[in-house]
Amino acid sequence: MANIHQFDVVVVGAGGAGLTAGLYASRTAKTAVISKLYPTRSHTGAAQGGIGAALGNLEEDRPEWHTYDTVKGSDYLGDQDAIEFMCNEAPQIVYELEHMGLPFDRTPDGRIAQRPFGGHTNNVTGKPVRRACHAADRTGHMILQTLYQQCLKNNVNFFDEFQVVDVLIENGKAAGVVALEIATSELHVFHAKAVIFATGGHGRIWEITSNAYALTGDGIAVALRRGVPAEDMEFFQFHPTGIYKLGILITEGVRGEGGVLINDKGERFMEKYAPKVKDLASRDVVSRSIYLEIREGRGINGSNYVYLDVRPETVNKYAALDGRTNPDGSPYTVTGEQILQKLPDIIDFCRTYLGVDPVTQPMPIQPTAHYAMGGIPTNMYGEVVIDEKNTVMPGLYAAGECACVSVHGANRLGTNSLLDIVVFGKYAGIKAAEYANGADFTPLPADPDGFARQQFDRLRNNQGNENVFQISQEMKREMFDNMGVFRTAETMTHALNKIHELQERAKHIKLTDTGKVFNTELLNAWELTNLLDLAEVTTVSALARQESRGGHAREDFPKRDDVNWLKHTLAWKQNGKVTLGYKPVVITKYQPKERVY
Repeated sequence: MANIHQFDVVVVGAGGAGLTAGLYASRTAKTAVISKLYPTRSHTGAAQGGIGAALGNLEEDRPEWHTYDTVKGSDYLGDQDAIEFMCNEAPQIVYELEHMGLPFDRTPDGRIAQRPFGGHTNNVTGKPVRRACHAADRTGHMILQTLYQQCLKNNVNFFDEFQVVDVLIENGKAAGVVALEIATSELHVFHAKAVIFATGGHGRIWEITSNAYALTGDGIAVALRRGVPAEDMEFFQFHPTGIYKLGILITEGVRGEGGVLINDKGERFMEKYAPKVKDLASRDVVSRSIYLEIREGRGINGSNYVYLDVRPETVNKYAALDGRTNPDGSPYTVTGEQILQKLPDIIDFCRTYLGVDPVTQPMPIQPTAHYAMGGIPTNMYGEVVIDEKNTVMPGLYAAGECACVSVHGANRLGTNSLLDIVVFGKYAGIKAAEYANGADFTPLPADPDGFARQQFDRLRNNQGNENVFQISQEMKREMFDNMGVFRTAETMTHALNKIHELQERAKHIKLTDTGKVFNTELLNAWELTNLLDLAEVTTVSALARQESRGGHAREDFPKRDDVNWLKHTLAWKQNGKVTLGYKPVVITKYQPKERVY
């Protein structure tokens, strides 16, 4: 029998969403946070450019403008009640983070500094607005450190390097989770009144990605195996500016500070695709524009990348042409020293990985698989919903990138991911603690770790000659080539057939490491089963959606189709088959119209 632990609230994942949920839950309930990583290694630390909030510290801004930009950015697939809630909560949560000690950059008079970001506008003039609150270009890192310190101060119980592999659901309610202790391969049962999933994204399905090795979609895959659907999985965001070949992110903050995208002819090409906001259009628009430039032969030296140019002479030239000004009305200019001060990590990354100095040289970039708009369906309080009628599963919550609220719809605006994790992490934590304080423990099943044990016994005892790394590489290449920025029925069908082949081959993986201490090969094999399941659900959902919207761009159905497809996809995986259902998008104030940037 596994080791058994008991807590009122168990949070799975220790990134920004998990730590926020753990912090707020721990104020009124006995709380544990379980993470396969040491918390400050979580992927929130890689978020660079800023957290969006209409503080209006440098120019006029309003939460309702932020709401409209998010709805428009979502290509009208976001639920407008949840978006309005998030944008109205934004100023308050940013000030809460500030009071916890987060070292935001400051204006000369001491207020939180803000910079422009893609898709964020003054709704009256249509021009970019300064809405991203930042700590240089390491905002996520600062959020993660600040939240972790607060959790330690509040005596949250941490179980680091424990991989959660199953969620226990009894009589339709969450009863806890099962986790593998990575150091020993022992199974542990965490008996809980409420469970919060905050396990992050699944970008490791694709070959070129900004996502860390740990982002293998564990939470969504575990929930799928227990009958919880996944929502809007066809929508995955390719960030326009990843370091060429490596996929490491170059923040949108570079363009916020005045950087421009340049093709092989030396042209600033975003003027063609988004004449109003140019390089600060929403991410799906910019990624597609880069792909079109490359496809038409205007990649640098005919290769599949373009330049992102933040050299002071380039920034100052285009700032003057655009009529860009500082908050006091003076012309906007930058020096090399200011670029270095505002974007220290980006400059360090480029110098280290490319041998390029962005202060004096343009950066080679290409779109990189970046962010999951889809995930475990929830309402705006983090409560998991399990069907088309939004029926709540008692005791189960989700927040952050593994959840689908849906505030991002078909495409997320920059800065809204850090906002999402803290707003919905906060409410998931509050609601889970409230629920736990009014509920009894659901009795555990007779063999709580049985299903988890079966999965790992099968992986250990597989006979065959297949290799985890080989199958993983083939999946990533297939998904990047055929389920990337542009898709057709033909390419997606090819991808789905390949995924089914790889799922079969994965049953014959032979592990070379038979040990129990830090057996990373065993964990990689289990994570691969998660990625393959999510790749399958993503592809089936995308094949069914016969339109282009946000991060889902079909060349065989190039137009958005609000008559037939203004709805959320729900996908279940049962008995080895994926089945789909749909539910309506919540529309309150903003009727769908054509997006113009």
